[in-house]
Amino acid sequence: MPAATSSAFRSVPDMLRDRVRRSGDGEAFRYPDGDQWRTLTWSQVWERARAIALGLHSLGVRSQQRCGILAGTRMDWILADMGVMCAGGATTTIYPTTTAEGCAYIVADSGSVVVFAEDDAQIAKLREQRANMPELTRVITFDGTPDGDWVLSLADLEARGRELAESEPELFDELVDGVGIDDLATLIYTSGTTGNPKGVRLAQSNWVYVAEAMHETGEMSAEDVQYLWLPLSHVFGKVLQVGQIRTGYLTAVDGRIDRIVDNLAVVRPTFVAGAPRIFEKIYNKVVMQAKEGGELKYKIFRWACAVGLEISRLQQEGKQPGLGLKVQHAIADKLVFSTLREKFGGRLRFFISGSAALAPDIARFFHGAGVLVAEGYGLTETTAASFVNRTNDFRIGTVGQPLPGTEVRIAEDGEVLLRGGGVMRGYHNMPEATAEVISGDGWFHTGDIGELDEAGRLRITDRKKDLIKTSGGKYVAPQSVEGKLKALCPYLSNVVVFGDKRPYCTALVTLDEESIVEWAQANDLAGLSYAELAAHEKAREMVAAAVEDLNATLNRHETIKKFAILPRELTIEHNEVTPSLKIKRKVVADNHVDAIDELYPNTVETI
Repeated sequence: MPAATSSAFRSVPDMLRDRVRRSGDGEAFRYPDGDQWRTLTWSQVWERARAIALGLHSLGVRSQQRCGILAGTRMDWILADMGVMCAGGATTTIYPTTTAEGCAYIVADSGSVVVFAEDDAQIAKLREQRANMPELTRVITFDGTPDGDWVLSLADLEARGRELAESEPELFDELVDGVGIDDLATLIYTSGTTGNPKGVRLAQSNWVYVAEAMHETGEMSAEDVQYLWLPLSHVFGKVLQVGQIRTGYLTAVDGRIDRIVDNLAVVRPTFVAGAPRIFEKIYNKVVMQAKEGGELKYKIFRWACAVGLEISRLQQEGKQPGLGLKVQHAIADKLVFSTLREKFGGRLRFFISGSAALAPDIARFFHGAGVLVAEGYGLTETTAASFVNRTNDFRIGTVGQPLPGTEVRIAEDGEVLLRGGGVMRGYHNMPEATAEVISGDGWFHTGDIGELDEAGRLRITDRKKDLIKTSGGKYVAPQSVEGKLKALCPYLSNVVVFGDKRPYCTALVTLDEESIVEWAQANDLAGLSYAELAAHEKAREMVAAAVEDLNATLNRHETIKKFAILPRELTIEHNEVTPSLKIKRKVVADNHVDAIDELYPNTVETI
């Protein structure tokens, strides 16, 4: 395996200790406490991590033993994770939406001996399944009710740690020094579309590599302010946490999705990462607000968008706009785009988009408005950060160039292969599954189909297993079609294209619950439920018009011949989307088999 980006650090705890030495009194985090925002300096973070680590040590946690975190994104999650790693343990991440049975599987399979549980609802899941988690000895709760025995409060754990620190003042540094570069750091269970999830084993070396590689790009500096709302149980959120330790930027943490827009104005971040669905929702809301302003305001908005898109196109081609276009863009910026940027806090340098494909038309809209959405790419198995567009060298529709130390190769069948310091150590307790995806010479098979441009930027065209082959023998990349339709119709939340082994392509679509209410009011349908709107002929006509516009841009075999509007949105609860908002196509197909069958009524048409 080629040498990865070099580092002077042997572990994340070692890196954290160095950050504290460099920036001890500097502000590290902001987090909400009621209606106020509190702060923690790096030195205060270190003190909290030490108390948690020594508290865990007092409970018997030793080198590479797993400690689960079953909670949403919050300051306590980060402190618990730091404490686990400083104790020499490894963090098992568990989404708070996971069922009791799912929690039990992950805790048991990982062999977790301690679990941090957010509140009483999460504790209840663990109590229900306690008999199925034989190695779990203690639960530490952030907001739940301790019982004086099996369940301890986080404050109680830290008190135990501080007591141990007084009696053994050298112990904490000894624990940090004892964490090795090859030690297990994190177990992240991927959301499988079938069967149980697989635990991805990420070592200290994986996190040190991505932290160094991100730092080497120079995209973030110690002066930046990050707003972090992403699920920390997901590798995308976790990598931004580790990157912060290496570079030293301030992070504001709040996992409440309904607070994102309000928080942007308060935190005033310089960069924010998110999944494509977030950018789609922002886009939809902007379009709806323009329409609500009346015909003249919407006409100005559409004109501004056209100007912005032309500016974006020229910049992507390395060209400069003429004087006339520059004047038009200045006017468009004053009337439309500056207001949008103010909603983001007024000093945002860029967004980062990852975890799924971002529709290029959405990216072009933001770019034209003066807000770069830098799309990146990586998997849990590659510690998230493998590719990213640079702010000074980006191409919309690609995920950019590889991070330093990551190699890429395109296989004969188009599959993207990766090798480097980010590649996992394997699937937990699954050597055969590991051998299926990592070759003997270290190449990881991503399962994604892609191509490289002349500058080495990667374009992902689809998942290898998601490619559709119609009964006429034509291949269709569904994600591309889906993204285009969502960009054309701001009232859609999800689009799932079908057509494998079928004579033509069809789509199941869901309406965006927020924007469709506003649409309903404008179309004399106010007061109707989501299901009633989904079944209404006006809604069908609205979607049909967008599908017609879409089809005009596609090859004939890619066109959507028929579609159905589902009576509800796709949800995590129905197992149709992952917590990181990726669509589970097979589950959607299984849950809506009747709707799909109605789109193929005894037809033999072939294209």
